[in-house]
Amino acid sequence: MYYVSTRGGTARVSAAQAIAQGLAGDGGLLTPEVFMRLSTNALDTLKEMPYPQRAVYVMQGFLEEFSAAELSAFAKAAYGPQRFDCPEVAPVHQVDGTTHCLELWHGPTCAFKDMALQMLPHLLTASLKKIGERKRVCILVATSGDTGKGALEGFRDVEQTRILVFYPKDGVSAIQELQMTTQEGENVGVCAVKGNFDDAQTGVKALFSDPELRERLGKRRWLLSSANSINWGRVLPQIVYYVSAYCDLLKSGTIQNGDRVNVCVPTGNFGNILAAYYAKAIGVPLGRLLCASNANNVLTDFIRTGLYDRERPFYNTISPSMDILVSSNLERLLLALSEDPAQVADYMEQLRTTGRYQVSDKVLQKLQREFSAGFCDDEQTKAQIAKTWKEHRYLIDPHTAVAFHVLEEYRRQSGDETPTIVVSTASPFKFCDSVLDALGVAERAQGLDILDQLTQVTGCPTPAPLAGLKGKSVRFTQWVERDGMAGQVEEILR
Repeated sequence: MYYVSTRGGTARVSAAQAIAQGLAGDGGLLTPEVFMRLSTNALDTLKEMPYPQRAVYVMQGFLEEFSAAELSAFAKAAYGPQRFDCPEVAPVHQVDGTTHCLELWHGPTCAFKDMALQMLPHLLTASLKKIGERKRVCILVATSGDTGKGALEGFRDVEQTRILVFYPKDGVSAIQELQMTTQEGENVGVCAVKGNFDDAQTGVKALFSDPELRERLGKRRWLLSSANSINWGRVLPQIVYYVSAYCDLLKSGTIQNGDRVNVCVPTGNFGNILAAYYAKAIGVPLGRLLCASNANNVLTDFIRTGLYDRERPFYNTISPSMDILVSSNLERLLLALSEDPAQVADYMEQLRTTGRYQVSDKVLQKLQREFSAGFCDDEQTKAQIAKTWKEHRYLIDPHTAVAFHVLEEYRRQSGDETPTIVVSTASPFKFCDSVLDALGVAERAQGLDILDQLTQVTGCPTPAPLAGLKGKSVRFTQWVERDGMAGQVEEILR
């Protein structure tokens, strides 16, 4: 299987090359030339497997250069009990008769990014060896909250690598920031960027597109790569958990093989819901894909109208990992729907120069056949947290609450009661202040004592990785303007 740029300006490459590069040379995203298909009885076979074996089964169809033995070793290391606090890895919790919550926060950083970022370091280091690359690799990451900590933890002390994470100053939760700035490891770096996530993400993309920087670093035997979801090695492991969730519902007898299941995903950069689209494309019987946004509702407007317009107010919300106006992974969907890389390149050029683009009627029709969309503001998010706790004694974080709200609105408006998987992307303990506020707690504890307060109020235990933050020293306090990011990279690679 080969990989091609979404913009069509570079030659196709192998899976190992795609993962090692991260981004195509023309600025596009590397995407499979064709997609594997699950066999007729695959889901019945998969439902009897544990999560690591399901991961190998799905990923080997996209990674022909990797042996089953290699992938099995990677999956065992990534998803074993030393990393995840429950044997299911990504358990499905039944909320009511037709609503099921896919919990993706049982890993070492308590967020869904662990599902991919525990696997990516294995894929990346193996890919570098397969293509004969002898340079050391520097992983550059822009984060809106959770990717940064997941990547730092995944690449911590991995040989021949360094990792540098940029996050928006004042644009992540206090717990998220503390997780990053206290990160242990000899090869890690963390730096705040003045601005929002889009500023950090645009800055990182500019670093990848800077030939002079690449040349200078190359002379020092450094290669740049990415752990953001622009890297195919990030998206591929995310497909697995949609396959796994469907298999869990099969195994429990909740559904029969072939029954449609809708999926509702809180998303900002579009990678998480794109993985659901790909799971459907390879043969998982998924129905409507519900794209849930917060007040930064650029994706909602796009799915409803076909107009992508980033020129709008930016809101700092209580669901900060979704505070994004430029959704990078949408580019991969545009290629799938248009089947025309030249058209995708034109859309991306319009976005760069004017801040907007309008897709063709043909692309819009295909888009709306698969996706529905909705959004909610902070007050609605808090109301949903309170409602879900009161009615089901189920505690959710603000991002997951956005998805529950959008699902309820979709059902009310459409009458569609198809069984639905709501994707839960983070532990509520990563957002204690907002969750306690939603539950009506006016006076909130300071610092990490707020973790204990949320436990006292709800009876839910604090996840061990977050409880372990107590007593850790802050290691990283620096911040830069966006135009200072290149200097930060050169500093860490001296």
